[in-house]
Amino acid sequence: ASSSVLGCSSEQKQSGVSCSVCWELLTEPLRLGCGHGFCPACISDSREARGCPVCGQRLPSIVEHPREVGMSPEDGWKEDLCRKHGKKLLLLCREDREVFCLCCEKTQEHRDHHLCLIRDAAKECQEMLQAALRRLQKEQQKAEELEADIREQRTSCKYQMQTERQRIRSEFNQLRCILDCEERRELQKLEEEERKTLDNLAAAEAELVQQTWLLKDLISDLECRREWPTQELLRRVNAFVLPRGEIWTLRKPKLVSKKLRRVFRAPDLGAMLQAQRELTHVQCYWEDITLDPFNLNLNLVLSEDQRQVISVPIWPVKCYNYGVLGSQYFSSGKHYWEVDVSKKTAWVLGVYCRARSCTAELALGRGAEHQNAHAIYRPQCGYWVIGLKNAFKYKAFEDASTCDLNVLTLSGAVPPLRVGVFLDCEAGTVSFFNVTNYGSLIYRFSKCSFSQNVYPYFNPWNCPAPMTLCPPSS
Repeated sequence: ASSSVLGCSSEQKQSGVSCSVCWELLTEPLRLGCGHGFCPACISDSREARGCPVCGQRLPSIVEHPREVGMSPEDGWKEDLCRKHGKKLLLLCREDREVFCLCCEKTQEHRDHHLCLIRDAAKECQEMLQAALRRLQKEQQKAEELEADIREQRTSCKYQMQTERQRIRSEFNQLRCILDCEERRELQKLEEEERKTLDNLAAAEAELVQQTWLLKDLISDLECRREWPTQELLRRVNAFVLPRGEIWTLRKPKLVSKKLRRVFRAPDLGAMLQAQRELTHVQCYWEDITLDPFNLNLNLVLSEDQRQVISVPIWPVKCYNYGVLGSQYFSSGKHYWEVDVSKKTAWVLGVYCRARSCTAELALGRGAEHQNAHAIYRPQCGYWVIGLKNAFKYKAFEDASTCDLNVLTLSGAVPPLRVGVFLDCEAGTVSFFNVTNYGSLIYRFSKCSFSQNVYPYFNPWNCPAPMTLCPPSS
């Protein structure tokens, strides 16, 4: 035992890797609660002591039942010491992933292997773990962002579906409204035709009844005169009786056609919906237009909000230049506005762009004859307009190949009480829509060349009824 003690280094004694009794290197260490370690043989010899052989601290059943006091071969060994040599573990074999001391390095087991210090390997491992942690944290952040995106997409999907659901319902409600309006309109036309037909039949019947009474009186008179004495009958028959009987002829009343003048045909719902959709599309470009109060002719009166214009006569001057421009002008983009002409019997509206070739003609109208006042309304003079004349004649003014005015007549089953104007500067088009008739197209100017700013143009003409610009909210 002494040789073992002498053979044990002071470093081993201080580090607690040798037995506290025999000072031999611990191979199966047992460490008590007081901190002293022993080999199993030495602690068995101290069976009667019932305490630590070094400090005497008493512990119950330390020999007979060492596990009851928490002792095991592994408890007394430090993890940073080599089990074979008892030296500190300093090296790592990268191939075997094993740690060992400097003494183990000299063995054949790890020769030609890649070795490194444990602290360097631990630092490298920590860096690898940190990098992996950062990468996983980024992946977690991406997962959270994707989860947030999915939640946002779910909310957006629900909103879009709800919006589309409302739009579909609105479209079909609008379609039902269109059908209801068309039904009322057709029934009203049928009732009007029925009323006129029945009135004509009643007038014909009354006329026929009157003629029947006259005929009955004449027949009765002739039957009475047949009973006259022969001499009186011969004397008066040629003078009065025969002429009445021979001349009188039944006047036939005006014949009424047995067939209806108009037969109902179901409207083209596809075309009506297409027109309504086109109107809804262009209404997205609705501009809040007002009238320009500057350079206003004396015969025009604007409302306070500059949305309505009225023409007034100035006696004894005859003036046919009733035009007024909008306060806004456009050089690009798409623009839309609506005009209420429901009470007017004459009007002109559209767009105006100053044209150099027609400057002299712009003065036309102040003292011109009424029949020539429409002459300036040509694209050649900067006007892309349509108009109403004499309450029933709708006109579109196009360029003429000659000096004479070329006026195109518009056709429409429903008079436009509200007209929508759509200007597309890039496409070079000016379109007019009958808002009253669900947005049906009245007329479209194409290949328009706008060399300068384009202004909305309004002309109430000589009709005293108001011409009103509709606000976008309407």
